[in-house]
Amino acid sequence: MSHPATVADVALAAGVSRQTVSNVLNRPEVVRPATLSRVQAAIEDLGYRPHASARRLRTRQSSTLGVRLEPVHGISGAVLDRFLHALVDSADARGMRILLFTATDVADELAHIERLVEGSDVDGFVLTSTFHDDPRPGWLADREVPFVLFGRPWGQPEDRIETLPWVDVDGRAGLHEATAHLAAAGHRRIGFLGWPSPSGQGDERRHGWQDALAEAGLATEDPVALVCEDDVAAATRTVARAVAEGAAVDALVCASDTLALGARFALGASVPVVGYDDTPVAEALAISSVEQPLAAAAGAALELLMGSGRSVLPGPTGHHLLTPRVVWREDVGVRPVTDR
Repeated sequence: MSHPATVADVALAAGVSRQTVSNVLNRPEVVRPATLSRVQAAIEDLGYRPHASARRLRTRQSSTLGVRLEPVHGISGAVLDRFLHALVDSADARGMRILLFTATDVADELAHIERLVEGSDVDGFVLTSTFHDDPRPGWLADREVPFVLFGRPWGQPEDRIETLPWVDVDGRAGLHEATAHLAAAGHRRIGFLGWPSPSGQGDERRHGWQDALAEAGLATEDPVALVCEDDVAAATRTVARAVAEGAAVDALVCASDTLALGARFALGASVPVVGYDDTPVAEALAISSVEQPLAAAAGAALELLMGSGRSVLPGPTGHHLLTPRVVWREDVGVRPVTDR
C-alpha cells in the first residue's frame, strides 16, 4: 500500500463497516469478540494509526497522559528514567502519548496538573514517587480525574486506600530474598542501611530484612540497622562511623544503590553489599542489587488506567504488587563470623 492506511482500508480488509472500525478504536466493549479480533488483526496487518487530532475532536479525548519528570537524586534516581522509557513504549503500543512536565515541589506539581486538567490537555495522570500523606491522589480523586500511582498510597485514609489504583514493586520481598540468601551462605551479622522513617519504600525494605533475619534465627544477635539520607558520602560516613564504634557486620543490605556504593567505600570489597534498583553503577562495580521489573510495572499501570481498550477509564481501581529479583554479582560464600 503506497499511502498510509485509512479507516476505509481497515474496514475493507476486515469485511466490516467504517463505523465498526471506529467502535473498535473508541468503544471496543460494544463490539462482538470475533469481530473485534478480526478488525484488530486488520489494523495490525495494515499498520493503521488513528489520526490523533481527528480522534480528539471525535471523542473529546487527547490520547495523552501526564507525568512529572522528577529531578534525579542519587544513583538510584535513574530508575524513574527507565520507568518512563518503558511507560512511553507501553503507551505508544496503545496509541497514547506521554506529556512530561517539571515541577519544583508537590505544590507546583499540583498547579501544573490543574492547568493541564482545565485545558483538557491530558486524559489522566501517572503519579510517581509516592510518599506518606501525598496530597496528589486525593486532589485528583476529588475532581474525578483518572490517574494511577507508581508506588503505594502510603499514609492515605483507610477508606481511600482500597479505591486508589496503584502499581508497586515489593521491596519487602526483594530485601527478604537478599537477606535470606546471605544467611543461607553463612553470614550471621547481616546489617541494614536505609533511609530515615517514615519512608514508605524504605520501611518496607527494612521489614524484608527483619523478616529474613527472624526466619534465619538471627534477629536476637543485635543486628546493625543504620540510617542516613540517600547520598553516597553520607552513607560512607555512616557506615565508617558505625564500624569505628564497634558495629560488626559481615554483610550489608541497603535500601538503594546510592547507599550501597557509599557502604562499599566504607567496608571495602571483602564484605558483601547488596543495593536496590540495579543501576548501571552497581553493574559496573560488581555490586549485587535488587532489580525492579519496570517494563512490567509500566504495562500494569496502563492496564489499570485503560483496561483492555484504547481510552482512559473514568474511575480506574485495583492494584498490582510486582516481585523483584536479586542480581548477584559478587562472592557471598561462607565467611567465618568474627567479633570486632
